[in-house]
Amino acid sequence: MAKPIYPTFDIHNLIANKSHDNLLNADRFKGYLSSNPHLEVAHNHAFYHLVYFTGGSGEHVIDFVTFPVQKGMIYFMRPGQIHKWYFNEGVDGYTVNFSSTFFDQLFINSNLIDQFSFFDQIAAHQVLLLKAETQRKVEQIFEAILCEQSEKRVSSKLMIATLLLQLFLTVERENPKTIKEEPAGYNSVILRNFQKLIEDNFKSIKLPKAYAGLLYITPNHLNALCKDYLGISAGEVIRNRIILEAKRLLINFDLSVGDIAQELNFPDNSYFVKFFKKYTHTTPEAFRNKNYKQH
Repeated sequence: MAKPIYPTFDIHNLIANKSHDNLLNADRFKGYLSSNPHLEVAHNHAFYHLVYFTGGSGEHVIDFVTFPVQKGMIYFMRPGQIHKWYFNEGVDGYTVNFSSTFFDQLFINSNLIDQFSFFDQIAAHQVLLLKAETQRKVEQIFEAILCEQSEKRVSSKLMIATLLLQLFLTVERENPKTIKEEPAGYNSVILRNFQKLIEDNFKSIKLPKAYAGLLYITPNHLNALCKDYLGISAGEVIRNRIILEAKRLLINFDLSVGDIAQELNFPDNSYFVKFFKKYTHTTPEAFRNKNYKQH
């Protein structure tokens, strides 16, 4: 497959205040941005990325959804998501990047991250405007993280890990969720496993019935879970992931629409075009042309 038009960066690619093992970076955002001008083009990361803004304005595009930039806004991103900034003057804040293995090497199960609603695959859940009281709390936590990162005292990484978890919990407590509270116990495990199975298999498995079989539950049970806790059907969860990947591939202008249809295991080019248009209300070529003009 041709090289994507957007680059993928890892922590070792950054000119930043980072750990010697390249598992963590914590910085004030203004300095981070000026030291890494390559980040101003559309790109994705091989790490978890969070940004909190204390000032400035502009736009932040995550997986083709545009969000405003303003004081008190916090962004959470998973590895693999594509994003692009359009900033005006005076933008500053904090940023923390951490590897998917950062918590594991401290003997903290990294699956814990999946418990937080803003670390799912839906961009709209990952952007939050915090209340004034919460802003003060998270700014204190960011300052403590920067202090630990710069002083590198004994057990600094473990302290940073605990501070990050404190930050996540502080934001989650005030988060006015657009979805219901995640179910406890057995149903919680099923839901998370379904989302993980989609991530691993969406190119080859496209029917809820097949995923239900892999989860040893009935299709009706899977569909009810998705509707109750995600607000959409199991089929829509799968389709949304396929559409997102199609959009990511379409901004690689070296790939033909036929190449993308083949990559996503559609039977032919025509079927892919009809599928894409049905669920996005635009054709693959029209989507591509719009993004070509933006690039």
